[in-house]
Amino acid sequence: MSFFSKLKARLRKSSSKLDEGVETLIAADPPAPAAVESASKTVPEPNAPRPGLAARLAGAVSGRGAEHGRVLDDAMLNELEELLISADMGVETAMRVAAAMAEGRFGKRLDATEIKSALAAEVARILAPVARPLPLYGKKPQVVLVVGVNGSGKTTTIGKLASQLKGAGKSVVIAAGDTFRAAAVEQLQIWGDRAGVPVMVAPEGSDPASLAFEAMGRAERDAADILLIDTAGRLQNRADLMAELEKIVRVIRKKDPEAPHNTLLVLDATTGQNALSQVDIFRRIAAVSGLVMTKLDGTAKGGVLVALADRFGLPIHAIGVGEQIDDLAPFDPEEFAAALTGLDSRM
Repeated sequence: MSFFSKLKARLRKSSSKLDEGVETLIAADPPAPAAVESASKTVPEPNAPRPGLAARLAGAVSGRGAEHGRVLDDAMLNELEELLISADMGVETAMRVAAAMAEGRFGKRLDATEIKSALAAEVARILAPVARPLPLYGKKPQVVLVVGVNGSGKTTTIGKLASQLKGAGKSVVIAAGDTFRAAAVEQLQIWGDRAGVPVMVAPEGSDPASLAFEAMGRAERDAADILLIDTAGRLQNRADLMAELEKIVRVIRKKDPEAPHNTLLVLDATTGQNALSQVDIFRRIAAVSGLVMTKLDGTAKGGVLVALADRFGLPIHAIGVGEQIDDLAPFDPEEFAAALTGLDSRM
């Protein structure tokens, strides 16, 4: 299965399915009275997931609505904005996307496929400027600091990156800087063994800044191309943990004033709009240079990536949809837009 197919399949499993929402949105005719009465007597299961963006774009369309679509008017635009907001695009981005889609189409009758295509095109337009692979430099070692909150997928992302970089012919060293969590160190060691990449560790609870400094020395001696430094998961509202992260940056700059050459912020897609505040704070603390979005399977809504691109303009280097090595791939805006909106193929 291609990465696009996997992404689309897993986004469609989420509780917020944009394509079904669009098809529901364009249903032109109100239901018959008998159908309304029947529907009013139906009591949903207490814990049943609420259909979301891609799901609500594609629900059951019948009668003249299916054949002729719906006129794009103010009422439909308002509903479309609400649909996009429910997909974690945020109010401002949703309004901009809806307004852009209305240009040249307002007052025209559109079917579901036309709406999805227009939406996918606008999403891809917003995402295209930020879809950039992780830059690789001639500097040795290129120091890549990986940051993020607890549970965002930093450790797994580092393991996948190391394996992929090694497969591309790069010499890689990993520093297991999450010295407070033995499981994170063990996980990196497993990935290191799998990829044939050395992993530097330190005793549990030791100073992560010291480990980062020593890892830079080893990477220099080994003439490694890339040093990947893991960091402990930290909540953006914990000043002490953020100060520790600042210390790591300060210490490694004693060896190389330009380090870290990349600071990757790993974001969990299931956190929704909270990802915006994480970017805002980590960018100020650690000069974030690029993003990796993980967990775009499960209940992730996906639209937050559009909001991030619209607000910050930071490069999105890769996205992840699972635990396997090939479940992390370079970010492709057209593939993502097609998967998000439920189109059957790339535009």
